[in-house]
Amino acid sequence: MTVVPIKSADLKDPEVSWFSALCSDDYQFLGVPDPSLKSSWEHCSSILLEAEKQGFRNILCPSSYQVGQDTLSFVAGAAPITEKINMLAAVRCGEMQPIMLARTIATLDHMLKGRLTLNIISSDFPGEKADSSFRYQRSREVVSILKQAWTQDFINHKGEVYNFEGVPTGPAKPYQQNGGPLLYFGGYSPSALDLCGEHCDVYLMWPEPKEQITARMKAVNEVAEKFGRKLDYGFRSHVIVRDTEQEAREYADYIVSKLDDEFGQMIRERALDSTSLGVSHQKRARELADKFGYVEDNLWTGVGRARSGCGAAIVGSTDQVLSKIEEYKKMGMRSFIFSGYPHMDECEHFGSRVLKELKTSSLPHAYGRVPTDAPQTPLAAGPRV
Repeated sequence: MTVVPIKSADLKDPEVSWFSALCSDDYQFLGVPDPSLKSSWEHCSSILLEAEKQGFRNILCPSSYQVGQDTLSFVAGAAPITEKINMLAAVRCGEMQPIMLARTIATLDHMLKGRLTLNIISSDFPGEKADSSFRYQRSREVVSILKQAWTQDFINHKGEVYNFEGVPTGPAKPYQQNGGPLLYFGGYSPSALDLCGEHCDVYLMWPEPKEQITARMKAVNEVAEKFGRKLDYGFRSHVIVRDTEQEAREYADYIVSKLDDEFGQMIRERALDSTSLGVSHQKRARELADKFGYVEDNLWTGVGRARSGCGAAIVGSTDQVLSKIEEYKKMGMRSFIFSGYPHMDECEHFGSRVLKELKTSSLPHAYGRVPTDAPQTPLAAGPRV
């Protein structure tokens, strides 16, 4: 039995996703910049193509200002070079006027023929330091406007941040039906949970000891129940898998063997989410870990020494990693987003050892969002405007 009631209780095969390092997060040795692994279009798109080749069902495309690559532009470029893999695009709410954002998303969804999913984020903008409650209020309004655009004929919204009346939604209709692209979300504050409980589909969690994950899922479900909803849950983690546990642990030690902790701290602090509650939980997991960095069996916190955000990795043999995934599935996880260092190499390790042993699914298809025929939208089979 799952920890809490979940929307996709009957879904046996989870969505398993990889990560394209748009946020300058690819290393051979953590904290040691490698020019060949920088976040260029060439490098990040090659990770995407390898993930599709290996059979991953989705790929997270994160958002970061300092490296200079825009997420939605990257997704647009990826549409014609991919065929099967879904794209999980990070959308920083408020960055674009919401109705224009709805049109942009609809355009991308048509380019991808329904292979678009969205990671809703509420971090500060460059040059901005906004109160958390305001940022989440802004995001709530953006998401509400998007959902009106996808499900209604007109947008009518009166809020604290945005006000629109009688805006026709035709130009913003996505390729996906029955609610539009799925919304993935991660956040820890009460305002964040309210946003997720009311509007989002998949609540994403970073690695922590299982008892803390259990408590987090219960807190999220309690909020979702206030809105009469059930959610699905996702697990975002790094991974190191080898033929034996010893090899995996040795590789974990190897990738931090040249790390200068002061430089690692600088990397963590430059991120726009470096002071978030979620990041503080990752720091707490490092503090609870043993002298080798393991906070529980096969969960290593060393990645967080040189990275804000997700700061731990599942480390072990093929069987151990499969067993760990099975444990999380039993808790209620229906989406997994993995990554490793370097991302291309670990994608191959995971694909050849673990992914081939797993049956997987595409959540947009499981939710009935992707139509079998072109929909009656202005950018598909609908009448010309």
